[in-house]
This record gives sequence, C-alpha cells and structure tokens, in this order.
Amino acid sequence: MVFKNTKFKKLLKKVWYFVWEDNSIWSWIVNIIIAFIIVYFVIYPGLGLLFGTSLPVVAVVSESMEHNGLSFDEFYQKQASFYEGNNIKKEDFREFTFKDGFNKGDIMVLFKADTKKIKIGDVIVYHASYRDPVIHRVVKISKENEGNYYATKGDNVPEVQNFEKRIYEKDLLGRAVLRIPYLGWVKIGFMAIFRR
Repeated sequence: MVFKNTKFKKLLKKVWYFVWEDNSIWSWIVNIIIAFIIVYFVIYPGLGLLFGTSLPVVAVVSESMEHNGLSFDEFYQKQASFYEGNNIKKEDFREFTFKDGFNKGDIMVLFKADTKKIKIGDVIVYHASYRDPVIHRVVKISKENEGNYYATKGDNVPEVQNFEKRIYEKDLLGRAVLRIPYLGWVKIGFMAIFRR
C-alpha cells in the first residue's frame, strides 16, 4: 500500500510540474485546454446562474452600435429625425445606458432581462430569426395579450430593421449592464480562424 501511494505521489508531482512549471509547447497547449474547460464549464455557467441569464457575457461582433468617433451631440444630430419621430428627445437619450454606444470587439456583461424593468433606451440581447443573437437599443415597447414586445435599433443604423420590429419576451436573452472594451476581439479572432 505504501509503495502504491509513493508511486501515485510521484506521478502527481510530475503532472503538477508539467502543467504549472514546464515551459514546453505541450505544457502550454495543456494549459490553454485547462483554461478553456474552466471558463466554459465553470466560470461561464456560474456567471449565468449569478446574473440570471443563460448568456451572461457576449462579444460584440458587428458595428451596429458604434458612434464612429462622433461626440454625443454630433451623433444625436445625425440621428435626431428618427429619435424625435419616436418621442425620444436628446435629453432622454443622454440618460440612456451606453449613450455613447459601444464598439465591435467589446464584451458586454448581461443580467436577466426582467420584462418589468426594461425601458426605452435599454440595450438588450435577443434571438432574432436566422441570425446570431442581436444586441440593440430598445426604442419602443408595446403591449398585447401575450405580454410586451419590443422594437430595437442599432445606434449606427438609420432605422428599425424588419427583424427587430417585434421582439417578444420569450426571445430575450439579457440586458446589457457593463462594457469591457476590446476583449471581444479574442472571440472574433477565433471565429475567423474556425470559419475558414
């Protein structure tokens, strides 16, 4: 029994050294695999449970919410006819979450999309037919027998597109609460590699 225990301890020491101290390419590959497993199967589901959504973190993969370096006043002036036509005044927009938009390559942290708390100006993520999840700003809330539905618009898009005119509660994945710049480029880079 002592002999087997000693062999096992030696094996554990070798594995520990290989994973945490060895600088070989194989050790690096194993570390990357371990990091992926921990993030994908432990951290991501843990955040989902904590934040109340199956999608707690998303990478922004389009430019539809970018303000293209414009100041807030320049951006609003360019889009004023749409927003004022939908009863969203400049003063209202100035109070919106992410009033300066966000960029392709950013990471957005999401909380549960509580339909009782979603208001015009919030940024939500939802399933849209035939598309990856979409992250756009709520510009209209309507009620019908089944509950609320929402219309959204990308800040960098001139009008509400057909796929986002009726977003139902069942399609909501989360509400954006925090932006982490640039970190999403990691996902975008991996997607580009695997789509080739």
